[in-house]
Amino acid sequence: MLVHGLPAYEPRALDERAITLTSVPATSTYSSTPSSFQSASITMSPSLTGTVQTTLPSLGFTPNPILSSPIPTPSTSLEPIQSSLQPGPTSNLRADGNIFVPMATDAPPQQITSRNDHAVKKLNIADQNVPIGTNKFYANLFLGSQNFPVWTQPYSLVWAKGNGGTYGISVSHTERSQLAWDNENTPPRYFIAPQGMQHVVLSAKELQQNTVLSTEEITGFSAYANLSPSSGSKPVVTFPLVQGMGFVTAIYDNGTPQLTSSVFFKTLEYIGELDSITYKYRLVLNDNSNWLIYATPVGTLGAPPLSLKSSTLIEGPAGFIGMIQVAKNPAATSGEQAYDSAAGAYAANATISATTSGSSGSYTLSWGKGGVGNSPLIMFALPHHQESLDDESRAALTDINLVTGTKGTARALVADHMTMNEPNLPDSIGFDPWVANAAGTGGTSNANIDASALAAVRSSAATELAQDFDKQTRLNSMYYSGKALAKFAITVYTTQNIAKDTQLAAAGLVKLKDALKVFIDNTQPLPLVYDTVWKGVVSSGTYQNGDTGLDFGNTLYNDHHFHYGYFVYTAAVIGYLDPSWLNQGTNKAWVNTLVRDFANPTEDDPYFPFARSFDWWNGHSWAKGLFDSGDGKDQESTSEDTFATYALKMWGKTTGDANMEARANMQLAIQKRSLANYFLLASDNKVQPERFIPNKVTGILFENKVDHVTYFGANIEYIQGIHMLPINPSSAYTRSKKFVQEEWDQYFSNGRADQVQGGWRGVLYSNLALIDPSSAYNWFARQDFDMQYLDGGMSRTWFIAYSAAMR
Repeated sequence: MLVHGLPAYEPRALDERAITLTSVPATSTYSSTPSSFQSASITMSPSLTGTVQTTLPSLGFTPNPILSSPIPTPSTSLEPIQSSLQPGPTSNLRADGNIFVPMATDAPPQQITSRNDHAVKKLNIADQNVPIGTNKFYANLFLGSQNFPVWTQPYSLVWAKGNGGTYGISVSHTERSQLAWDNENTPPRYFIAPQGMQHVVLSAKELQQNTVLSTEEITGFSAYANLSPSSGSKPVVTFPLVQGMGFVTAIYDNGTPQLTSSVFFKTLEYIGELDSITYKYRLVLNDNSNWLIYATPVGTLGAPPLSLKSSTLIEGPAGFIGMIQVAKNPAATSGEQAYDSAAGAYAANATISATTSGSSGSYTLSWGKGGVGNSPLIMFALPHHQESLDDESRAALTDINLVTGTKGTARALVADHMTMNEPNLPDSIGFDPWVANAAGTGGTSNANIDASALAAVRSSAATELAQDFDKQTRLNSMYYSGKALAKFAITVYTTQNIAKDTQLAAAGLVKLKDALKVFIDNTQPLPLVYDTVWKGVVSSGTYQNGDTGLDFGNTLYNDHHFHYGYFVYTAAVIGYLDPSWLNQGTNKAWVNTLVRDFANPTEDDPYFPFARSFDWWNGHSWAKGLFDSGDGKDQESTSEDTFATYALKMWGKTTGDANMEARANMQLAIQKRSLANYFLLASDNKVQPERFIPNKVTGILFENKVDHVTYFGANIEYIQGIHMLPINPSSAYTRSKKFVQEEWDQYFSNGRADQVQGGWRGVLYSNLALIDPSSAYNWFARQDFDMQYLDGGMSRTWFIAYSAAMR
């Protein structure tokens, strides 16, 4: 396989060389944002005393209007439908109970035509004809100039590409004391981890200005980065990159190791050999940080391979074959002991498996291993992992704690896998309003409302279902079209199952089916196409005019979970109200194609990558697709992230796919946990920096910075509200009452919500229903209600019923 003249390289070739290096596969089965926006960005020069520069964004926002048409005359009615769905069949469960199983492997429906001319070309990717994760941590390796970092957490790595006179991979770790802060606002609007500090650069003498960076073996959790002296030459150094890896490992194949640093080497102390295989060194940098270096050669060298040449250079022997590993050690002797036990082994990849039973379940991340086969791995767990580790994994934790850029403090464990328990899965959530219990361990669905509320719901439904569905949904935006479809879907559902007006619901269902059929037939203004380059379903808009930011960058894989989640929910409602619809034409296959695009559950699908949007290690999705970014991937709307997962849950339940439903229950539980740690900041949050907590939400969370702003404006209702909409049955599960009350008191109480203009006022009042449903009901049900205060994706009918049921 050739890529731009670069021959494919097998990074495990070293493993085939006689003695100590082996490769052990993992045992488990595999399972937005306009690119033009720039939020606050900070770059620190290589010197620790470098200057800090800040660039602030330009912001703009255009609301989505409400449109209407004459009231139709219903001619049919739906049969009454039970409001609670029965669990789906379990015939598609694996024998071992693992819920990560293929849902389909066939080609997308024929009405979605294929194109092979995507605007973003694959850059030095050896795996040319396999699905590639577009929204994963490693994407900067093959996007743009290739000189933006990737964050494996707690380390960041970047191809130096001549910076500091080296062409190797620079390893950095930033302490909280080094964060750069907004000092003009209280609380500060943003904090950013500075870049450009080359703590340790792993390179080779052979890597000079013609060096080429290529990637291969790209999976949902990992990738290999190769550095070759020139195009067409084989790699001299290969880096296996896995999320949470404890060592940064450089695998050398006949190269001359060179380690450099812009922070400067203070001392390098040779300690001795470990098990007669690995040479150990202690390294102290000029910032007094303590690092360890382990060199594991293939064969016998006869002398320690590394020597300190100067304050900026450590060099090894020519023709070196083997590994050099580096790690920061903040834990003195106990840290050394943990690192020593794992030296010589490296994580090669990761797999995920999970099982559920009712409201409890667990998921396991297992790491494939390379290097010294009898050594365990050392890996890092993020705060949301640490909260839920099972007893075996908790016992493997060490005293090594390293802060990450935006995910709090990671803690190392010595193990080849870690298992997390989730004892409170949202299996009781359905289509109806869901009320969390006081303990926060579960809840109940409630479709029963009093007579006055019922009358208000029916009156609102007659008005909203008279709107022109087609005019509001046949748009040149998958996002706004999807929002409008979901609005009408929840209105039809509420009319049928809560208001019990089967005749009006039937008329609305006909219009809803017709509106969705436009997209299933792919006759909307910007039809979808199947991209054979990266392998996914994208808007054709960018192909037509070259605008990569069109529809929030959908063609470049931005926001697919936000966009497609609305369609999946709409289909779940239709399929629930009319099960025969599921088997008509390509209805089910089309919806499953969207699911596979953003939430494909395995690596076995030849048409879509595993879990494009959701990051099963970080515990939430990433919205940014094929745009290189100096601060890494990012996510803004956590509530649309969880809504997309809720849509998967309900589609799985409606279609009888028990595995999909179970995966979504597990995913929602993980999101609930990760949101409380990283995004939705209650006063007792111990993960994000204390001075940032009063902001209540992170706004946009990147891998390297947090910015309390949105991509479309700086109004506080935008910043907070984008983490609220759309309020749905799962909202009471993912948004705790404690947090919602604190946020309301901080920004919107005492009449401040009533000063907010446009649809955002409705968003705020819908969120109020989580803590004060009576006030929310009185606002939505008032006789003089003004429809201008509804966002284009909001159903007044639903929110009258929702707030009434929550009382």
